Amino acid sequence: MIEPDAEELEQGRPEEVAADNASHKANVVGERAPDAIVLGVDTVVSLDGRIYGKPADAAEAGRTLRALSGRRHVVTSGICLVECGRSRTAISTTTVEFRALGDELIAWYVALQEWRGRAGGYAIQGRGAALVARIEGDYLGVVGLPVAALMQLAPWLLPRGAATR
Repeated sequence: MIEPDAEELEQGRPEEVAADNASHKANVVGERAPDAIVLGVDTVVSLDGRIYGKPADAAEAGRTLRALSGRRHVVTSGICLVECGRSRTAISTTTVEFRALGDELIAWYVALQEWRGRAGGYAIQGRGAALVARIEGDYLGVVGLPVAALMQLAPWLLPRGAATR
C-alpha cells in the first residue's frame, strides 16, 4: 500500500469533496506506480451542509461530537479506481443518526483517542458504535470503504457470473 501525499479539500459540496479527494489521492499514487491498479478513497461527514473533517485535537473532537449528538448526519465516501490510465469514480452516501450524547459519554470517547484521523471524529467500527442510534445505507461506506460501490467500478473482483447490481 502506498500512502498518498495529497492535501485534502475540506470545503464544498460533500459529494464533490469526497470524489475530488479520492480522485486526487488515486492519481497521485498512480503517477508513482503507473502500472498498478490504484484505489483512492475519501470519507466526509456533513451536517446541514457543513463538513466535519478530522479533528485536530481532543477539544475539536468533543465539539464535533456535541454537534452530531442526537442528530442525523451524512457520511459520504468517494472512491476512485485508476487502471490502465483510466480513472473512474463512485460515491456512497449513508445517513447516520447519533444518540443524544451526554458530557460523560463524549469525555469517555474522546479520551479513547479513537477519533484521531477520523472524519467526523468517530469510528463506527470501533467503540464509536456506542454513539450511533441507527444508520440508513452502506455501513462499509461509513467505515471508509464502500465495497458495493467498488464492485460497480471493478466487477472483475467478483466471481465469474456474479451479479453486479
